[in-house]
Amino acid sequence: MPVIAVLGLGEAGGAIAGGLVAAGAVVRGYDPAVPAGTGMVACGGEAEAVAGADLVLSVNSAHDAVAALKAGAGAAGGAVWADLNTGSPGLKRELDAIAKESGVRFADVAIMAPVPGRGLRTPLLVSGDGAARVAEIITPLGAEIQVMDGAAGLAAERKLLRSVFFKGLAGSVVEALEAARAAGCEDWLRANIVAELAAAGEHTVERLVTGTYKHAVRRAAEMEAAATMLDEMDVPNPMAAASRDLLRRLSS
Repeated sequence: MPVIAVLGLGEAGGAIAGGLVAAGAVVRGYDPAVPAGTGMVACGGEAEAVAGADLVLSVNSAHDAVAALKAGAGAAGGAVWADLNTGSPGLKRELDAIAKESGVRFADVAIMAPVPGRGLRTPLLVSGDGAARVAEIITPLGAEIQVMDGAAGLAAERKLLRSVFFKGLAGSVVEALEAARAAGCEDWLRANIVAELAAAGEHTVERLVTGTYKHAVRRAAEMEAAATMLDEMDVPNPMAAASRDLLRRLSS
């Protein structure tokens, strides 16, 4: 079975590492703040965890990704360094360059769904020179991986493009429900949102895009009124204000 180093044993890293252990892999874990879980080999630093590994999964944070790579790359040998942190495509390209300088293959891994409840079976999108090797090692253990033909940064780009839509949608729903709660009609609006989402089909995106461009002037005024209403309710409204500003730009 493969030897896999997992750097970062928080919610995502811990769940993935636990799945790897359950699948029979030798897992060498390191996290300065979280102890290694049952069945893992506890290590005292990145270099110790990486030494002798076939694959390194860096699941600490985008803020720590460069430091972790620099600390462990010298001990990586023939391992593939896979960065699973949510970072910009530019960060992934920077990590790839650092890895190449150390003679280490790199893979940009985008986690495409929440890890809790899925663990190792969370869908992963992978690009970069080491992408195929990552899939070769952990797919037999139960991982769900889609390999992209392209450089590091492409997987991160796809994930973040999706995030603009999905996290923006989530933010708008949260803001709208908070305002509806202040207005005393949260249940009504929640049911309305559920009905709209349930009725969405393959033509919904085109309808939304076409309507937004066509009616930008009128909708900008509508969202200005909505933002003003939320101000009067003392409800923070960055999503409504951003929608207003977008519509103003499209109508100019």
